[in-house]
Amino acid sequence: MDAGENEIRMEKPATALRRGWTTGACATAATKAALTALLAGDFPDPVTITLPKGEQPYFPLAREARSDQHAMAGIIKDAGDDPDVTHGALVMASVRRLPEGAGIVFRAGDGVGTVTKAGLPIAVGEAAINPVPRRMMTEVVTALCSAHRISPDIEIEIAIENGAELALQTWNPRLGIIGGLSVLGTTGIVHPYSCAAWIHSIHRGIDVARAEGFPHVLGATGSTSEKTAQSFHGLPDVACLDMGDFAGGLLKYLRVHPVPRLTIAGGFAKLSKLAQGALDLHSGRSQVDMQWLAGQAETLGAHVELRERILSANTAMEVLELTRDQGLDLPAAIAAQARTVTLDTLRGAPVAVDVMVTDRAGALLAHAS
Repeated sequence: MDAGENEIRMEKPATALRRGWTTGACATAATKAALTALLAGDFPDPVTITLPKGEQPYFPLAREARSDQHAMAGIIKDAGDDPDVTHGALVMASVRRLPEGAGIVFRAGDGVGTVTKAGLPIAVGEAAINPVPRRMMTEVVTALCSAHRISPDIEIEIAIENGAELALQTWNPRLGIIGGLSVLGTTGIVHPYSCAAWIHSIHRGIDVARAEGFPHVLGATGSTSEKTAQSFHGLPDVACLDMGDFAGGLLKYLRVHPVPRLTIAGGFAKLSKLAQGALDLHSGRSQVDMQWLAGQAETLGAHVELRERILSANTAMEVLELTRDQGLDLPAAIAAQARTVTLDTLRGAPVAVDVMVTDRAGALLAHAS
């Protein structure tokens, strides 16, 4: 699953754009409201949660129900000005107590998918609720149960109204997530996705770096890889350009407005697409080519059986694990090829380039310089 939300996005005008909340943030708020009602008798409305970076938004409740053994709360997702297919969807959390020792259990309700293929951050058979939303809900449940002096043995069922239909507009069926949407989000916040506005902000970041005389800038596909590369190189925040999926927008501007040194950082899947020659790395506009990855593995010594397994793999991460098991350093090949594509796109501009490939946890897999 990509790091973004559940959508194949479209460009919106570059006007003043309003941010919104991820499905994971809405599910966490609904979980907190439902469990508070189950344990204390009343629904907090609005309900507030703390996001991973410390923000504390409020969410009004759109639906609520309670019995002695069960409580449910629903929140309408507000994605701000982002063209997200889940904008306006009703995200519901149902909670009930479990026997002592059962722990916190996540279930996929109506409209939430189930993982059926390997290579995703959630195990096969599990509800398609990503790790960060799971952690946010776990923290809420643990805190509330502690306050009420009970063990945190709670079942959380997340449902999304019309989620199965909405999921057909996403990549979920192709990824083997069956029956509905994924509950996503890493920061809890949806940043409005306007191609023109985002690329404009990248250009302005380069302008600022040049004006301040910074010799080294960083373009990362996401916050995890950015943190790794920033720490590795000891770069200040102002040197970090919010590249996201727009490698082309970054490189074409640097071609004309060069900075002495550029680091490109990203996850294995995103940088595999760059290595293939894609300059727009969004899942709606470029895909990892398994045939190409199989060819790269073959040059490293992959046997015929491994090649066939790569060709039938579900995700780039699955390919990474397959090749790692065989002792093949595919990330190094991806980093080197991504660096070549980057230099080719810069067309001789005086910019020194290095490329860093990270895993989902931010560990450095390969560094080409």
